[in-house]
This record gives sequence, structure tokens and C-alpha cells, in this order.
Amino acid sequence: MIKVLVIDDSPLIRQLLTEVLNQAKDLTVVGCAEDPYQAREMIKQLNPDVITLDIEMPKMDGISFLKNLMRLRPMPVVMISTLTKKGSPITLEALELGAVDFIAKPSVNVSQQFAQYTQLVQQKVRTAASARVRSFKVMQEKPLDASAITEFDIKAVLAIGASTGGTEAIKEVLLRMPKNCPPIVVTQHIPPVFSSSFAQRMDRTCAINVKEAEHGDKLVAGLAYIAPGDKHLTVIKQGMNLYCQLDESTPVNRHRPAVDTLFNSLVNVCPKNTVAALLTGMGSDGAQGLLALRQHGAYTLAQDELTSVVWGMPKAAIELNAATDVVPLDKVAHKLLLHAQKQRA
Repeated sequence: MIKVLVIDDSPLIRQLLTEVLNQAKDLTVVGCAEDPYQAREMIKQLNPDVITLDIEMPKMDGISFLKNLMRLRPMPVVMISTLTKKGSPITLEALELGAVDFIAKPSVNVSQQFAQYTQLVQQKVRTAASARVRSFKVMQEKPLDASAITEFDIKAVLAIGASTGGTEAIKEVLLRMPKNCPPIVVTQHIPPVFSSSFAQRMDRTCAINVKEAEHGDKLVAGLAYIAPGDKHLTVIKQGMNLYCQLDESTPVNRHRPAVDTLFNSLVNVCPKNTVAALLTGMGSDGAQGLLALRQHGAYTLAQDELTSVVWGMPKAAIELNAATDVVPLDKVAHKLLLHAQKQRA
């Protein structure tokens, strides 16, 4: 039985989340706290497995509480977030501080979608309970951990897929990229409003340029393209150049954007020039696409279990023999760059 502590200043939200979680046979809400000070005592008394945490609360906001919690007693946290443009930077900060995942604040008007919402909340809490939680640490910025690699194949494309835990994993990879690296295409399972905030955050943080992909963007060196939260990102070839293509076709593996969709598009246009990585995430999206890339001559890697927040997608790829290598997160950038370097005559 997974014990959950709900922390929210709204009595209605506490009641809704309690109802949603207690419907599952393997989940039980052991307590509800209306502010972080009450929560601190309840954590000591109840020893929950997972916390759901509201961001905006009186006395102490959720971010300040999370910062203290991850420093003193790291544990799985699912943020209850407002999925708005205003709320997205704060939620991304929470993930940076060590929260496993986030979910939309339940609406009092939820009716026909309540069953779907219930299933999603339960799944995210289950995933959080088994996640590898890390205490918050400021990464020592090393924009490049492969300084000997100075020239890259002009046809090379780097492709990255991730889900739960992926925003921080992608950040660590992009931070290590030099300004002249090959173009990078990224699919991260993320809501629409959050993808633009995430891209802007990465652009401010990294040596390379990072943007939310737009339909028709030409792939150029030194730039990473993040799939928008509600559109599939694929790569097409026109003449000698590669371009981003976006569409709102059916979700794949229940996701849009889907990693398999991105990887399979690269199989069609430049498999032998693609260097692909499948990082932390729940489920198996990307595993089949990674396999197809490997079978068509691409170098492929999966993140190892020890450094993954959730070892679902990488594990699925490894089980299919889709990964050429299994690599810890701090070595992913180096491996990608190594296999994208210009071959000397």
C-alpha cells in the first residue's frame, strides 16, 4: 500500500484528491495538511511514501517547502499545478528542485473527464512512489565534456526522447553541448503551455540556442528544437536540407508529441546520420523507434537505471535490444557528440 500525504490549503482540493487516490486499492491517503508547517509534523508522524504538494499556499509557498524538503529529507513529490502560462515556470522550477512530476489542479467542474483524471493522478502517484528521488544539487556547468571533439559531421542530427524526469535530464545533456554541435531535435512528454517555458528556460541556461519547434524550421547547427506540448514533431527532407514538421495527428502510445513519431521520421530521412538517446520516462514510448533507428544504421543509446528518475522507456528499449549503449546521464552528451564527429580521412 502506497501512503500519500496531501498538502493543499483548499479544503475542496484536499477532499477531491483524497477521493481520487482512495479509489485505488494500492493507494491510501494517510493525512491532509493545509500548510507546510502542519505538513512537516505529519511527515514525521506518518512517514508517507509520496506527497502531493500545492504550489501556492499561505505561510510558506510550495517551492520554499520543496527546497527544504529535498535538502533535508528527499522523498517523492508530485506537484499540483495550475497548467497555465503563469504557472509553468514555477512548476519547472519544482522539477529542478527534485519533484518527480506534476499534475493539473482538479477542477470543481470535472464530471465526464473525472474518470480519466482519476486514472492519471493514481498513475502519477504510483510512478512517483517507485521513482529514484534525488536531492537538489546545483550542477557545475560544463558546457562541453568532450572538448577534444571540435568538428562534427555536417549531416549529423542528434535526437532525444524523454518523459518523467526528462526536463532535468534534457537540461543536463544540453548544458554540455558546444555552440557548434549538430542540430538537436527533442520530444519530451509535456503539456502545451509548459513546452514553450521549458524551451525558454533552456535557451537562457545553455551555451547553444534552444527554441520551441515551429512548422518549417530548418535544422541548423548549434540549435535544439523542443516539440510543442500538443503536436507531434517529425523531421522531413527537402532538397539537401532537413526541416521540422508539426502535426496534430492521433496520439501515439497515448502521447502527443510522441518519441516514436520523431524517431520513426528520422528513419525515413537520415538514419545513418542520426545519433539518438532515450532518457528517463514512464512507459515504453520511443523504444520501437529507437530499435528502427538502430536497425537502419544509427547509433542509439539508453540512459542507465541508476541515473534515471523512472527507468521505464530506457528499460523497454534495452529489452528490445534497441540501444547500442547504456549510458549514465552525465556521459550521454559525450557519447552523442562522439558519434556525431567528423570522420577523419
